[in-house]
Amino acid sequence: MWEHQLLGSESSEKLRISGSFVGNMADRKLRGAAEDRGRAKMDPEEEEERRRRNLSSLTALRDNDGSVKLLEQLLFGTEDELVHKLGPEKEDEEQTDTLLVGDGDEESGDEDEDEARLQLQPKRKAAWVDEDDELEEQVDMKHRYRKHLIRGDAESVMNKQKLQQRMREQFEKSMGGAPAWAERNTGKKKNKTTEEDEDEEEDEDDLLRRTGNFVASSDSLPSGVLKMKKCLHANSARPSEDRLTTVQFHPSAQVVMTAGLDQSVSLFQVDGKTNPKIQSIHLERFPVYKAQFSVDGEMVIATSLKNRMFYLYDMMEGRITPVHSVRGLNEARVKEFSVCPDGGTLLLSGTNGYLHLLTLKTKEVVRSMKINGDISGVAFNRDGSKMFVHSDEGEVYVWDVRSSRCVNRFPDDGCVRGTSIAASHDGQYLACGSQSGVVNIYSQEACLNSTNPKPLKAVMNLLTSATSLTFNPTSDILAIASRVEDEAVRLVHLPSLSVFSNFPVSKRKLVYRVSCLDFSPHSGFFSLANNKGHAPLFRLLHYRDF
Repeated sequence: MWEHQLLGSESSEKLRISGSFVGNMADRKLRGAAEDRGRAKMDPEEEEERRRRNLSSLTALRDNDGSVKLLEQLLFGTEDELVHKLGPEKEDEEQTDTLLVGDGDEESGDEDEDEARLQLQPKRKAAWVDEDDELEEQVDMKHRYRKHLIRGDAESVMNKQKLQQRMREQFEKSMGGAPAWAERNTGKKKNKTTEEDEDEEEDEDDLLRRTGNFVASSDSLPSGVLKMKKCLHANSARPSEDRLTTVQFHPSAQVVMTAGLDQSVSLFQVDGKTNPKIQSIHLERFPVYKAQFSVDGEMVIATSLKNRMFYLYDMMEGRITPVHSVRGLNEARVKEFSVCPDGGTLLLSGTNGYLHLLTLKTKEVVRSMKINGDISGVAFNRDGSKMFVHSDEGEVYVWDVRSSRCVNRFPDDGCVRGTSIAASHDGQYLACGSQSGVVNIYSQEACLNSTNPKPLKAVMNLLTSATSLTFNPTSDILAIASRVEDEAVRLVHLPSLSVFSNFPVSKRKLVYRVSCLDFSPHSGFFSLANNKGHAPLFRLLHYRDF
């Protein structure tokens, strides 16, 4: 009995020692495997020698004691099974090394990412199909424009599809990846069906197939280049035999009037294509210096060069009335005049700085005003309550029409001799022309309140006397001209106070010497009266109406 206990105790002690030894050996094997993975880049010969020593130690121990071999198989299995279990860890280690190398090469990673993105992008339906695209055409890659795309001597020729892919890759590489505008529309909602996506793609394709203006034009007039079209002369149906002195559009009808030194006043319908003549009247021994519509457009007032008499032409009744004398008017001639905005009076510019208000109903002078020097131009503000008078001495007088009182007076900046004046229809601008060709653009508000206003802009594009100034009805354009020189016309863009660069056309005479300018009621047309007896007509494309 005691022998059996002794043998049992010896066996258990032996088993305990063996188990402890096997456990230590297992720990050594695991640490060895971890050290082997940590020394991925160890010398192969040294690693092989270490493994051989470990294997011989394990074999000796296993041969000496069978229980060690038994426990080893119970814990780890056979040697082949242990190697098989450690295999995936080595593969993971190799993949980790590969990823680390890939992170070091940024360009290679970017190219792989771009290629993967291109493969994941859905293919869209082609807008059209060209049969020639299906042909296998070989492209010569030795051309100097394509040499940089080849990657070896074997790529001396390349098909079109491969060349297209190569060019796409090069573009994305230079851009640092595919730009946002080249990305497919992959951010669509997930709850949309495939049919809805296809419908959207077809709508986009329809947009690409159609031509036309997709962006509406802005209401504001752009600066720089004025879009315009040259039309047939406004008076092409009856050109003047002498110099034209007047061109004016009717305030409400699609009609233009011309008058000149050939003693005639003519009316034309404006369509931009044929411009047929409506009527022409001849005034015997009366070369027309100026003709102008009344405010309501039912009458034409015409004056001559050296006559005290002037004509009133009633277009509604077709009656021509000569006015031989005006009660209270002590002038040798009636030449320059302006129609007052109230429609019932005329402002006659006399000699020695006198201004006379004449009623059309009674044909008599109701009041007179006087400035220093001679009068070079008159302009009314928007409601006709104020009057701006430019003198040849370079000063501007502001008069209250109702009280006939001068409310302000200021010098035209830098002007020695004034030649013309014009006020914008919106009450914002006042333009003053001088003999030197400089046109000063002022704020009307400053001219009414300041005794020394400074111009917003001094336009210096004319080299000779600025004899004609006209604002368009929308106060976007100021037309300036000189009758002293050919093609001396400029159009000023008022919002930016800059001159349009495309009018008149350089190296081509169109307008010659201009004595009068005018815009149609809604700025759709622009015309001039020149010394050749013609009235060149232009269609301003920014404005839709006449």
